[in-house]
Amino acid sequence: MVRKPSKDKLTLGIPKGSLQESTLDLFARAGYNIVLSARSYAPSIDDEQMTVLVFRAQEISRYVEDGVVDVGLTGHDWIVENNSDVEEVAELIYAKQRLCPVRWVLAVPEESPVRKCEELEGGIVATELVNVTKAYFAAKKMNVKVEFSYGATEIKARLLDGIVEVTETGSSLRENKLREIDTVLTSSTRLIANKDAMKIDWKRQKIDNLAILLKGAISAREKVGLKMNVPRKSLDEVTNLLQAEKSPTISSLVDPDWVALEVIISEQVERDLVPRLKRAGATGIITYPLNRVIP
Repeated sequence: MVRKPSKDKLTLGIPKGSLQESTLDLFARAGYNIVLSARSYAPSIDDEQMTVLVFRAQEISRYVEDGVVDVGLTGHDWIVENNSDVEEVAELIYAKQRLCPVRWVLAVPEESPVRKCEELEGGIVATELVNVTKAYFAAKKMNVKVEFSYGATEIKARLLDGIVEVTETGSSLRENKLREIDTVLTSSTRLIANKDAMKIDWKRQKIDNLAILLKGAISAREKVGLKMNVPRKSLDEVTNLLQAEKSPTISSLVDPDWVALEVIISEQVERDLVPRLKRAGATGIITYPLNRVIP
């Protein structure tokens, strides 16, 4: 029996497994403290209007569709695999290791003579993403048997003809001496909501607010704030060095010959930029981490 969505609480489903730690970190950056004990599937959250449940990412879209939870985070891949009728509220580009989408790829052992997917005609492929993989081969009008595989799929590549496996960096495939043939599906994490829950005004607003904060937290993860004092005579030289999100904020100081300047920059350029700013005349340079950047 399907549980009816609570009218008093917004029930959130978060993924366990590989995305769990990065999801908890993302919520912390968005301003939500979620505490998960080792044996609990119902974490606590510092928001009286919300409750949290933990499920496998593969299941969350079904539970959102059925109203077991009002809103959840799961991959686009599992929404497609389950053919779930849910409302996609936001795309959240984050994964286990990097801020990037993941790919489900068709792969074969390095020693395999197969160089393109058509050469797998009549073969057997193992994957956890069965329905998507079947649709991939059907679209190519190919006769390939797709077998379900849960865990350690890389090992089965040498037992069968190939696998369809998810990869973020490609390192696991290389370590197992596998070669990519084609990309079956590109996926990113999505914030999805139950359609009936979105008809309740306060829940819809709460979900929209959550989307804004989570997207802001992702925007901030690879950026830092930068403050400095700059002599007016050096202002043009300093501002020409900056690659800011927008024009820097410039404030007058008590000393009319100096200004205070503040910008948001990519964390990747900080270490090279700060010495250059110093040589251009900036002083009192401060860098600081960001929790959220709201466009």
